[in-house]
Amino acid sequence: MYAHQTHELDDLTTSLPRGGFEFSPAAQAEAEAVLATGPAGIYTRLLADQETEATLLVARRVLAAFLADQQDRPAEPVTAAALAALVAEARAELAPQVARLTADPATKAVALRGRAPVALLAGCWLDTVSQPATQPAIVVNRLYAQYFEHKGQGRPQQSVLQQRRRALEDAGVLLPQVEEADFLTRARARPLAALHGAFLLALSRLPAAFLPEVVGVQYAFHALGLDDLLNGTEPPLAVEELLTEYVELTDRSDTGAEDRQRLAGAVRLLVRIEREQLALLTELVDHRAGMSLDARVAEIVERHRPYAGRQHKNVKIGGELLSETFADPQFDLAAFMAEFRASRQLRPLRGGGCPFTRAVKFGGPMFGIFDEAEAAAFKEWAAAVAAGELAGEPLRPDTSGDRPAAHWQRAVLAAAPKDLRFAEAAPADDREFFHRLVNIEQYPNTLELAARTAEEGLARAELLFAHGAGGRYTDASWLDYSPEALLERVDRIYWDKLVGPFRPLQELPDRDEVIFHQKTFALGSLIDGTWAYRIGNLGRYQRQADAMLFSIYADEMGRGELAKNHITLIRQVLASMDVQLPHIRSAEFLEQGELPDELYRFSIHQICLALFPDRLHSEILGYNLGIEMFGLGEMRLHEVQKLRRYNLDTGYEEAHLSIDNFSAGHARQSAEIIISHLDGVRREAGQAAVRREWRRIWRGYASFAWFVEHHLVNSLATEADTADDLVI
Repeated sequence: MYAHQTHELDDLTTSLPRGGFEFSPAAQAEAEAVLATGPAGIYTRLLADQETEATLLVARRVLAAFLADQQDRPAEPVTAAALAALVAEARAELAPQVARLTADPATKAVALRGRAPVALLAGCWLDTVSQPATQPAIVVNRLYAQYFEHKGQGRPQQSVLQQRRRALEDAGVLLPQVEEADFLTRARARPLAALHGAFLLALSRLPAAFLPEVVGVQYAFHALGLDDLLNGTEPPLAVEELLTEYVELTDRSDTGAEDRQRLAGAVRLLVRIEREQLALLTELVDHRAGMSLDARVAEIVERHRPYAGRQHKNVKIGGELLSETFADPQFDLAAFMAEFRASRQLRPLRGGGCPFTRAVKFGGPMFGIFDEAEAAAFKEWAAAVAAGELAGEPLRPDTSGDRPAAHWQRAVLAAAPKDLRFAEAAPADDREFFHRLVNIEQYPNTLELAARTAEEGLARAELLFAHGAGGRYTDASWLDYSPEALLERVDRIYWDKLVGPFRPLQELPDRDEVIFHQKTFALGSLIDGTWAYRIGNLGRYQRQADAMLFSIYADEMGRGELAKNHITLIRQVLASMDVQLPHIRSAEFLEQGELPDELYRFSIHQICLALFPDRLHSEILGYNLGIEMFGLGEMRLHEVQKLRRYNLDTGYEEAHLSIDNFSAGHARQSAEIIISHLDGVRREAGQAAVRREWRRIWRGYASFAWFVEHHLVNSLATEADTADDLVI
């Protein structure tokens, strides 16, 4: 499956240099505030926010807490066989315990609900493992191939996440999407489940810095297969070769010994987490089995109490207004249940039932508040009260998983990683700014500067709304949106600007000039696909447009196949020219002399956009259209002609001419992505929202045009200077 002939261009990286993490001073107080919100608050913040440095600081603290015990262990020999045996032993231990939990539908439903906060995160740690700092490492491509499979190969309904959701629904557990605000409440998530989920989410925010841990979690999570045992399904991924190959790679790495220890620590930690998960599920099932009917109803009341309010108007229980009783900070659930049992709301009516159960039925004032199972429990309870069968029982609080949860929560609050620095970001020049953006996990304090830079570039590019028709390869002049208008514009750009002008070159420049011209594109090529590398992350993969853009990025990365990875292809082109460059993430790249300084701004703009897939989502869609169309036509055909003349590698240029084709390739797909996205906006928010989103999309397209239309932009600058002179 992973057969690969290694050669001198292969990136054998097994971990990135550990240079610490630099945050601004303001991030510290914000992160402390998040950590103080407790397990549910930490989980929610890590899931909902992928764009601020405070979240990355929270992630670093969480990872420090969970990994501390493993890092303090004495070093020991690590082999793939030993780790596989450890996981196999744990799976054999867990299997009979899982069988007990899934013996009947009722207990299985309890177990699956309790597991949902972790099960529905599966694979999140791979969301951004493929990024400018890590590509094209062999292990990253192995991981990305599995990630692509996990995501349903760009088809969300076939993803492992959707398979897990369908299993929950089949068991009668209906939950909102994991990113929705009430997910943890509806899942009745215990603190331990939220903390375990927080660890996985934290890893998803810093995967480059914790690459050995990502490999270990990916292997152990799928090899243990707790979710497969619970659902009675086959493992979705085969991970044995991943483990073997990674250990083999560490044998050839300068950091191999340390990386193997980190790998083993992550495997052991994941085994511990899954054991704690299974113990939690067992406690949940046992607690549910030991609950009386009265206690089950009390649990339902407590679950809905925070949402009860003025709608109860003059309803009284025990002589007190229900709205005031439920709002009381000293609310006593046991006392309320006693009052409720004795209230007129439960007195039998001649036609059957009681006022309360009638209120819950269709047409009643409380219809729809409780789900089917809850309504059935109330009906059974009311009948038992009427029959004198319930006198009330002491309510046992659910403490499932609380002991290990308390341990992890203390560890998170006390975590003080020694690799943190606090300073404002102040890059000296474009080279340093680029270095920080590529290594953004190490420099989260650069995020705010990146956001400002992106916004400045987008605002500046709006000048082309009036002048963009003069572009050589693009036309960013304004058009009022309709699907037909957009397709007409891209058709015209394709034929009039990209394909129509092509004529084979009659005179070819000399070899040195060809190489120099290739160098002017090289920096952008070395971050190929970056604009979309954060699209499709957990909680952001339901829209068809995002799935389509995710698939484009996957194609740019060869879907995990090194030979098709565009970063591999450009490295091969440069090698054919005897251009040797250190990896763009490295400190050595700061000093490289092959690529001139004026090239950096284009790549800086692209990475700045990429870092904000939520707030700049629409702009990224427009930028994607520009860059995918640029891969077609005259320019690339001329480059192929020049490269062939001097027997230089043409693989990168030819790949784009093929994959970006205008019939069904990335160029056509990019227009269809915009149409799909705006159609969804129209249906959800109306035509006015479409106009707002369209302007944002088109400024994204214009921002790409700004960097490739040098003659047009320079002429506009000259006109502006002349106008200023005339005014003076």
